[in-house]
Amino acid sequence: MTVTLAIIIVTCAVSFACFQNPLLLQSLLFWPPGVTRGEPYRLVTHGFVHADGQHLLFNMITLYFFGRAIEPFFERYIGPVGFGLFYLGGIVAAILPSYIQHYRDSRYRSLGASGAVSAVLFTFILLSPWSLIYVFFLPVPAILYAAVYTAYSFYGAQRGGDNINHSAHLWGAAYGVVFALIMEPRLWANFINRLLAPLFGG
Repeated sequence: MTVTLAIIIVTCAVSFACFQNPLLLQSLLFWPPGVTRGEPYRLVTHGFVHADGQHLLFNMITLYFFGRAIEPFFERYIGPVGFGLFYLGGIVAAILPSYIQHYRDSRYRSLGASGAVSAVLFTFILLSPWSLIYVFFLPVPAILYAAVYTAYSFYGAQRGGDNINHSAHLWGAAYGVVFALIMEPRLWANFINRLLAPLFGG
């Protein structure tokens, strides 16, 4: 079993349990005052619970395809459990800016794996910028998708009001790229070379 599949199984199991038990959901989601008052586990557990089935499905499908693609890359550098540690780090790194901004806000809530999934997705884009990503069944070059995704997330973060933590998407994406570059600095030159020589599908 791959680490990606193991993460998906655990996430689905926890999310489905929370669909049936709202109290469990409330105890696991990201709530800044809870973290401050001695529940730091929320910085991780919020990444394993989701608002509904559609939210869960979108994140897990994205993780399935792109996690499997980049997991061997991480295994080559930091061993079999390396990808799992990278993923857990993505959950925390993506939400920390929200904690710093909202640590006194008792009304603030956040949940879902989107930050860590963004880390996975953007690592894939760093490795293969001209691969095709299918968005609503339409093929889009990965680098173009990254540009639109980033622009929309910046816009959404500034606009607010849609109950989506766009900040976590942005910070998760940044974490994925920085982590991969620290692990293998030569990736940047490889990325630039590929970017300057477009070849859709690779």
